[in-house]
Amino acid sequence: MKIGVIVACLGVAACGSSAATGAPGDGAEAGATDDGGPSTQGDGAPAQSDGGPSDSGSGGAIDASVDAPLDAPAWSPVDGGPRSKIAHVVLIVQENHTFDAYFGAYCKAASGSNPTCTSGPSCCEAAPAKDPSGASPVTLDDSENATYDPNHTQPCELGEIDDGKMDRFVTGTSCSSGQNFAIAPVQVAQPYWDLASQNALADRWFQPIAGQSSSNDMYFATAHWVFTDNAYQPASNGHGCELPPTPTIEYSGQTTIGDLLLAEGRTFSTYAEGYAAMLAAPLCPSPPSDCTMTPVPLPTPPCVYQPDDIPFEYYAQFEDKAQVERDLADLVTDLQAGTLPDFAYVKRVQYKNEHPGYGTKISMGTTAVQQVVDWVAGSPYADDTLVLVTWDEGGGFFDHVAPPPANPADGQPYGTRVPVLAIGRFAAKGTVSHVVMEHSSIVRFLEWNFLGTTGQLGARDANVANIGSLLDPAQTGSVVPAN
Repeated sequence: MKIGVIVACLGVAACGSSAATGAPGDGAEAGATDDGGPSTQGDGAPAQSDGGPSDSGSGGAIDASVDAPLDAPAWSPVDGGPRSKIAHVVLIVQENHTFDAYFGAYCKAASGSNPTCTSGPSCCEAAPAKDPSGASPVTLDDSENATYDPNHTQPCELGEIDDGKMDRFVTGTSCSSGQNFAIAPVQVAQPYWDLASQNALADRWFQPIAGQSSSNDMYFATAHWVFTDNAYQPASNGHGCELPPTPTIEYSGQTTIGDLLLAEGRTFSTYAEGYAAMLAAPLCPSPPSDCTMTPVPLPTPPCVYQPDDIPFEYYAQFEDKAQVERDLADLVTDLQAGTLPDFAYVKRVQYKNEHPGYGTKISMGTTAVQQVVDWVAGSPYADDTLVLVTWDEGGGFFDHVAPPPANPADGQPYGTRVPVLAIGRFAAKGTVSHVVMEHSSIVRFLEWNFLGTTGQLGARDANVANIGSLLDPAQTGSVVPAN
């Protein structure tokens, strides 16, 4: 049930008017682009492409040039259908780990060597043996993950990043700790390493804004800054079960990628574990029997559904709407019943999404991700679905690659790298992509593939790179742009 709903308005951006701020509005503002000309920023300036991997380990600017034309010698899209053979996208969002934390021991190229090859672990940089302060990493196993949650507010992350020097994670700020420099060993990371070696891995994917999870999740919906850190919860079912309480907010009159898809006759749903139990409970649901993360399991996270993990819940047109906001169990039903939407946003409950602290084990997260991957692979949709796995933000853990400059679409500072895996038939097998990307790149791909025109939100979807560098054109049937 809803408890203490607060409907707030954060200036122009939150009230649905975006002309003055560049916030996503009705999709018709400057920054929208078709594929016949260069994309533009909200001020009409042409976006610039970095042409490929960044140099000097700086991450480079996140920009995009003109989308590549369709090139499908053996396959042509059906009128009104997707522009590639990818008919469905399943996005799995895990939490709070950097690229170095999970893949620092998988990659074999020397730290800072900036390899240009793209085949396998020899073509991505290992984490350094020591951080800039001279500290060695701790082992990020299940026990370490369960007991330590780094401070990952924006001021802390920006202080640790230190203008790209990446030298204050262990010492130098009030948020610094030797436990921030943590590298997962093969014993817990192997499932993700296997997925990387058999599919495609991005090693220059950055969290879109320095800071906590909710602010980064919003880019999956709008490709634009909405608020900083975990400033608000959606005014939806379940917000009263989170501790400590956070002010709620509901946005009206704003366009998301979900709105764009539905307006074109496409479909999308979110699938959140624990959502049905939350709806059925008179107040807060009882914790599941396998949630033994705390000495006394409580009807709160990490054991129960969190509405602030679902960015679409913040928007009035989707808040608790049964046709869009659904339970994870419904994903299994839809996969078998032939009703999988074009875009599916999947979120596991916190004790299965790897969020550090709270007794959460990485191994439970890898198992939970593999379960969803297996559901898709064992369904009638296996041959036309792209599965993407990412982490919402780095969680305050060390990463040695500096973020790009702030994106001009909203001026917000990038955070650390996070891993991204493209899985399934369409993935470029064994590839490591060095193209600089971020969460808004998924929005750009959804626009390109299902709507035909990128930049419709007038936000970062107009200037970030597309995800084509992770995909195999021999399988997609069309050349998905890599910029």
